[in-house]
Amino acid sequence: MQLYSTNNKSLNISLEEALFRGLSSDGGLFLPLNIPKLDATFFKNIANYSLKDIAFIVCCTLIGGDISATDLKLIIDEAINFDAPVKNIHDNIYVLELFHGPSLSFKDFGARFMASLMSYYLKRRNTDNSINILVATSGDTGSAVAQGFFNMDNIKITILYPSEKVSEIQEQQLTTLGNNITALEIDGTFDDCQRMVKEAFLDDELCQKLNLTSANSINIGRLIPQSIYYFYTYSQLPNKPLIISVPSGNFGNLSGGIIAKKMGLPVTKFIASTNINDIVPQYLDTGVYSPRQSIKTIANAMDVGTPSNFIRLSEFYSNDITKIRQDIIGRSYTDDEIRLVIKKVYSEFHYILDPHGAVAYLGLTDYLSESNINNVNGVFLETAHPAKFFEDIESILGEKITMPVSLQHAMEQQKLSIKVKNNFAALKEFLLSS
Repeated sequence: MQLYSTNNKSLNISLEEALFRGLSSDGGLFLPLNIPKLDATFFKNIANYSLKDIAFIVCCTLIGGDISATDLKLIIDEAINFDAPVKNIHDNIYVLELFHGPSLSFKDFGARFMASLMSYYLKRRNTDNSINILVATSGDTGSAVAQGFFNMDNIKITILYPSEKVSEIQEQQLTTLGNNITALEIDGTFDDCQRMVKEAFLDDELCQKLNLTSANSINIGRLIPQSIYYFYTYSQLPNKPLIISVPSGNFGNLSGGIIAKKMGLPVTKFIASTNINDIVPQYLDTGVYSPRQSIKTIANAMDVGTPSNFIRLSEFYSNDITKIRQDIIGRSYTDDEIRLVIKKVYSEFHYILDPHGAVAYLGLTDYLSESNINNVNGVFLETAHPAKFFEDIESILGEKITMPVSLQHAMEQQKLSIKVKNNFAALKEFLLSS
């Protein structure tokens, strides 16, 4: 697998180099030079494949030239050891549950695969040199990365998260592990955290002294496994094209879906469903991309005002908005609309949505109602367990919800975070002194 930078199409580097760089030195994001198509036999037999089978076939097609089949199978077996079931809500509306991993978030797919892939390359290098992974989070990325890389040899994790802008459980998950995990509590927004991380990768002194890389969705290692569960969705609902609504913040999840479509997955339309941080839906409507300061909502993982992967979405379509609109439409919703639909779906169908899944459900059902499309399966992504937002969910439903054992355990642990000012100089000083 050869990759280029979105700022330099003549650049040609390996997956290993792109994985450990995270961000190109020119500030661009890495993308494959070529996205191969899967053959017709794969789709004909897809209903007979397990999640791991699909992961192996997709990864062999994308990156098989870089890693032997035996090693790739070991990486997948270690990383993807949980399910992603599709369940019917009503009529032709289905939910893809992506919260059955250790941190109860879809981010487990990307974080665990990336951790296993990095571990493979580090062992192959046979060196004692450590790497430092710097990651910004609006909630679930931090906990998934912390879980995925916890106690791994020669890997140190530093997580930046916005103070008082993640849920209590998310904060407990990313701040209580210790050991090789350090949590920095930033006095600002997720966009501030993300900006500071990007500045770190463009700082020569930090990169040389600390061997920095990223575990955010800017890292191509996160996007490869995020394409897998889109194929797995189709394996559970074969024979009809898909319309998929993706709760979208930094747009890494949707980028994984576009990779799947380019590999041949029959998706009629993607819906980029957001909260009131509607930068990309506005772009799709107006043709003007206008990032701005993010606004806090109950769907906090989507509180992003400058989505990093927007540049990837544009690049997939040669920056042609007409082509983008053929595949993607945008929808956005307020907190009040999110609360109402959580209550409605629970009352009518006895299913508890998390705030992000609620946004995706709204985007899907509104689009299907408006377009009057038939003979398709509509799927929305439920990206986190609703118990991760129990304060809001219980307030909306007026009753207690069941708390998974892993979350109960996290809530009992001592929070370990370090407060850092909202500027790059403060981050650099901390990193060089730690």
